Amino acid sequence: MDETAITSTWTWPDTVTLSLFFVGMIAVVVWVMRLKEETSADYFLAGRDAGWLAIGASIFASNIGSEHVVGLAGAGASSGMAMAHWEMHAWLILTLGWVFVPFYARSMVYTVPEFLERRFSSTVRSFLSLISLVSYVLTKVAVTVYAGGVVFKQVLGIESWMGVDFFWIGAISLVVITGVYTVVGGMKSVLYTSLLQTPILLMGSLLILIIGLAQLGGWSEFERITAATKTEFGDSMLSLIRSPDDTVFPWTGVLFASPIIGFWYWCTDQYIVQRVLSGRNQREARRGTIFGGYLKLTPVFIFLIPGMIAFSLDQKGLMNLEDPDAAFPMLVSTLLPAGMKGIVVGGLVAALMSSLASLFNSSAMLFTVDFYKKYRPNANEKKLVFVGRVATATVVVLGVMWIPVMRGMGQVLYAYLQDVQSLLAPGIAAVFLLGVFWKGATAAGGLAGLIFGFVFGMLRLVATVASDGIAPGSLLYQLVLSPNWLHYSICLFLASLTVIWLVSRVTEKPTAEMLQGLTYGSATPEQVAATRNSWDVRDVIHSLVIVAAIVAFYVYFW
Repeated sequence: MDETAITSTWTWPDTVTLSLFFVGMIAVVVWVMRLKEETSADYFLAGRDAGWLAIGASIFASNIGSEHVVGLAGAGASSGMAMAHWEMHAWLILTLGWVFVPFYARSMVYTVPEFLERRFSSTVRSFLSLISLVSYVLTKVAVTVYAGGVVFKQVLGIESWMGVDFFWIGAISLVVITGVYTVVGGMKSVLYTSLLQTPILLMGSLLILIIGLAQLGGWSEFERITAATKTEFGDSMLSLIRSPDDTVFPWTGVLFASPIIGFWYWCTDQYIVQRVLSGRNQREARRGTIFGGYLKLTPVFIFLIPGMIAFSLDQKGLMNLEDPDAAFPMLVSTLLPAGMKGIVVGGLVAALMSSLASLFNSSAMLFTVDFYKKYRPNANEKKLVFVGRVATATVVVLGVMWIPVMRGMGQVLYAYLQDVQSLLAPGIAAVFLLGVFWKGATAAGGLAGLIFGFVFGMLRLVATVASDGIAPGSLLYQLVLSPNWLHYSICLFLASLTVIWLVSRVTEKPTAEMLQGLTYGSATPEQVAATRNSWDVRDVIHSLVIVAAIVAFYVYFW
């Protein structure tokens, strides 16, 4: 990535608006610090007392990280609407609220792996926790930190400060500031700072969309340029559905693989599910997912389409876009008047900080609850909170230590980020689906499916990194490397389902008492009544509105 390609004029009004954002952040964190956090539930799950507004805002703000600030706009600039499928997953957030919230609420678990222990075994729980921690540190934290340094340097247009590359100043500042307020405030700081960060992010990104379209000449001009730009298989940049011969986004892969990846991320990943676990009851948790579903409809318009606008401006000679990943920062630095840059940079910082804060908190919780508490069951609540803070600080340090590696390999790892998620998701998604909807799934079957999915997912990742040393005619290349990444993800998901089914057929079945409340159809009448009383017709109407918006989007851009 060319980190010196973008220049901008930073003025004192921008400094004022950005400073006001940080003042607001500090005020929220100070207020959170005054709230008592005496137990691990207080620290990790905000005392299980969060309302729908905070939950929904946190779901959205946690999701909007470097993948969107840098990557989604870059994807729009390079491939158009192809990545929009992943941003139309609001229906999967509704699935979390309507289908999985009751199971999580009944089990009263702190973590998603803990739910798998209730359903399967402690070994399954430990293995999923380990997978999650490794993936957080090596992918999500690393990519977010790297992108933070790049965004700060590009948008502010500062090459160095006191002889130090400004990339390092931006990246380390992002990690340290976010780490401090996460360590100090725990989940409450993540939830309540999201209430400040989300509207700023939406407002700043909406400014880019409006001003960018105005500079381009309106929506009709945008459609004219992007529709005229064709792929080698004849699809335009506006096309959601691409040719089955497309080497990156064939419709045969996108329509079936993206829901698998989305189901893992939205319904089973601790990083997201922890938001609803903090809800005071099923009603607040579900309504939080509905609000989050509404917010999830916006990234296509505030990130992906602005990336396509940057491409269109470049086509008209109004902008020199050398690197697609620089699309959004370049729009910020070249289009916005004085004062507005500070607002939008505040939104970018909000996205990066919220994403990173959620990662820190989720990582700390996984370590404390799924490892430390498991082997120190008699540890008191104050000790657990202390360990949680130490674990968070450790993740912060690991994030800083990973920056040099990320900067040297950032472009490669970023290109493989979606690949990594497509390789992690199939095994985990298969275990959860059969675990919840099939009473016959056994502990041995769940563990076998999880291990199978992870091993063959990592085999593809390692083979991709070492692809230069693998002969094209070899069996490994033909079976693991040559398939399209989305087709491979689908095959891995189906194979994991098969492994779980086969092993479960020949191993000891769980008893009805062991499954009570953990699988579909096993809830007690009281549990069913509690879930039914947690929603009303308004929740159904809002959910249908979100689904209708998704359908309308597909009809328009098909």
